[in-house]
Amino acid sequence: MRDGLATRLPHDRFSGPVWLCNICKLDFQVSHDSLNRISLVTEVVKDIIEEGQTVSDISSVPDFQGHISAAQLEHLQKSEGKTVDQIMLDLLPAAQQLARSPISNFRVGAVVRGASGSLYFGANLEIPKQPLALTVHAEQASAANAYMHGEESLFSLAVSAAPCGHCRQFLQELSPEGKLVVLVKGQQPVLLKSLLPAAFGPTDLGRTQGALPVKRKNIILSKGQVDKLTAAALSAACSSYAPYTKAHSGVAIGLSDGSIHAGSCIENAAFNPSLPPFQVALSSVRSAKNSFEQIVDVVLVEIENAAITHKPTIEAILNAISSKIRLRTVLGHLQA
Repeated sequence: MRDGLATRLPHDRFSGPVWLCNICKLDFQVSHDSLNRISLVTEVVKDIIEEGQTVSDISSVPDFQGHISAAQLEHLQKSEGKTVDQIMLDLLPAAQQLARSPISNFRVGAVVRGASGSLYFGANLEIPKQPLALTVHAEQASAANAYMHGEESLFSLAVSAAPCGHCRQFLQELSPEGKLVVLVKGQQPVLLKSLLPAAFGPTDLGRTQGALPVKRKNIILSKGQVDKLTAAALSAACSSYAPYTKAHSGVAIGLSDGSIHAGSCIENAAFNPSLPPFQVALSSVRSAKNSFEQIVDVVLVEIENAAITHKPTIEAILNAISSKIRLRTVLGHLQA
């Protein structure tokens, strides 16, 4: 499974014409070493349980990055004597605390279980003074979290409120056969295909598979030196899912504490539920319990002369957050 991209990285630089694939792999390895710290986190989880606190207190774990490994989940199951479904539902209050909802003041949390057995948190994200279409739904955030960690498929989704039509369509791209199990407290588990009958999906547009598993692309940057933030954005662009526009793109956000959060674009056959790379990266920032006020630097990597560009939307969102945040756009091209 590919490792996550949210990690603290040194700001050294890379250059040279053949760095691409090696740097992408290095980026993931550095992320693995910095992020997963499974033994340390598992010990803290054990302490939380022994102190008699609830499973939702898992988010108080130091270096919590919005996901729980399969090993940690197994420990929780044994300690609490609950099923995975019950634990996922119990974790929803913690997921809701990650929400940023200044417009609706309505917090939604979601927890996705990937094929690896790991759990991924997500919450709704609203951008003040910007169109509602830029909102990230909790289901999208949790699924994108799993996507960015390289999950090959999604098994189940727990959410604090029934998924809206927008989210059902988005999830269809990650579970084209509709086998994703949807869990809502107080209701019976239901398959996605039951919530979205006669679904329109990737196969209707000639695709043989959906967004998962992630298929990496080779993207070569047109020019310039590459620092760690640009490398993270490039790596996210290489993992992007853009079969409909071919506008592969990735974003990396640098925070004031030196950490980096990256996001890939995840397109949808119905277009509108597509998730832009910047929103995926913003969701990563929130999943790690960071604030947008910590953002100091953003890099967008996208394909030169592509059918669409994410730059104007990112600029608008950044202006709504702070006019002091720097945005750098780096162009590249696909290499077969």
